[in-house]
Amino acid sequence: MVLGGWLMGCTGPNEEKAAGRVPASAQALQAMLPYFDQQWALRKYWEDGLAEVATYDAERTIYKKKRTFEYTQITVKEEFNQEFNVKTDDYKRVDLFPVMKVNQFCSIAADEYPYHYLTSLFFRRDQPVALYKMTSSSQEWCGNTFKSIIDDGVNFEMWYHSYWDGQGANSRDLRRDVFLEDALPYTLRTLKFDQLPVFKLVVLDLQQTNQAKPPVYYQAHLATTPAPPAETAAPAWRVAVALAPGKENVYWFAKEYPNVLLRQTTWDGRTLLLKSTRRFAYWPK
Repeated sequence: MVLGGWLMGCTGPNEEKAAGRVPASAQALQAMLPYFDQQWALRKYWEDGLAEVATYDAERTIYKKKRTFEYTQITVKEEFNQEFNVKTDDYKRVDLFPVMKVNQFCSIAADEYPYHYLTSLFFRRDQPVALYKMTSSSQEWCGNTFKSIIDDGVNFEMWYHSYWDGQGANSRDLRRDVFLEDALPYTLRTLKFDQLPVFKLVVLDLQQTNQAKPPVYYQAHLATTPAPPAETAAPAWRVAVALAPGKENVYWFAKEYPNVLLRQTTWDGRTLLLKSTRRFAYWPK
């Protein structure tokens, strides 16, 4: 299934499906396809069984103070099976399909106790902008929070479990025509940078948090430029995503494939600065 097919399936109400019409939301996503390299994740670079492990010096504000920590992003090709919707242990199954997994992990020391976050994002290899599945978990001394988002073919369905009053255990439908803010460090790597794309997009706010609040959708604007040499140590592309007035995220990606994220700054004080990358077989087949 190609990305265009995914977009055509994003039809919303049943009457639109019956009539064969493509809703405005799907049309908006279709209009963005020329800006992205649909072959980006299909290259042989990802076929060696190794994971790309990128380690960053990071900052994030917790309890009104900037905390410094190490942040790791792992990108790897996996084989999913359709029965359980997870990485398979049996490579002889007939229901396998390839995905790209992006794991984002950090442990942040605060004044009284540490915060731990792990977010896993999954994309079909030929669909770099179409989220297939996401899970995100938070653990600290107050409690656990867990969120999952699954593409059910009509909406993104979110299930959440939180220790916060009013946010306990429930589910909600989310818009399916969105880019997740959590996923931008991956999806933006697949831009056709040399075309200096500029376009509008809908962004779902950060889910790597310890709460399960109702979603915030930003009517965002993206602009790509060559990065000034003073901003990064290596030649880079600069991608600015204006979420709302006074809320801008900026991402710097290496000009050379695989366009690793070199640096990130966000409106709420989260920063990443690349320390190292390596190729690593962090689990055996």
